[in-house]
Amino acid sequence: MTESSGRGRRRKLKAIMAGGIALGLGATITLAAWNDSEYATGTFTAGTFSMEGSTNGTTYAEHPTAGTAAALTFSTGFDSMSPGSVVAAPFAVRLTAATTYNATVTVASATPAPPAFVGLTYGIATVPAFANCSATPTSPTWIVAQGTALNSVTGAVSFNLTQGTPPTTPGAPAFLCFVVTAGGTLVQGTSVTQTWQLLATSV
Repeated sequence: MTESSGRGRRRKLKAIMAGGIALGLGATITLAAWNDSEYATGTFTAGTFSMEGSTNGTTYAEHPTAGTAAALTFSTGFDSMSPGSVVAAPFAVRLTAATTYNATVTVASATPAPPAFVGLTYGIATVPAFANCSATPTSPTWIVAQGTALNSVTGAVSFNLTQGTPPTTPGAPAFLCFVVTAGGTLVQGTSVTQTWQLLATSV
């Protein structure tokens, strides 16, 4: 082997070794890269919202379905009505303790049974106090006009309820007065069961 060919092989070997060193350094740099992370999380809880009613202005309970409707106590004569008779019943509603929203309330439906019953009309007013409800309510604000058919809520106006302060207490009540009037088409001996739905919507 000549000296020149020996020097050529050594240059190739050095080149290969240099390449290996370069690759090794590249791999080492990649493995040594710095890493850092930030994490964020959130927990979401729904608020609470419900309304309750009272037929005596003192004891409140929830009546969430037609089958559990509160039985209103109408004034004398509701069970022997004749044309011209007018009877009334008070009802109070409020937002329950721990409710976290205010509400608007609307008379959403009025359902007589039997459905085709005629001879009675109704109206609903808000009044300043439970005791202000009568056949001629004191300072009424009519949310359903007097003379409305039993199966209608046409023209119903909403009213507001506020959550309790602090929110762990019930909200202030609104006092309603249901007034039912007998007309000339009322048939002797007939009877009807009327169910109203008050729908509260959170705001």
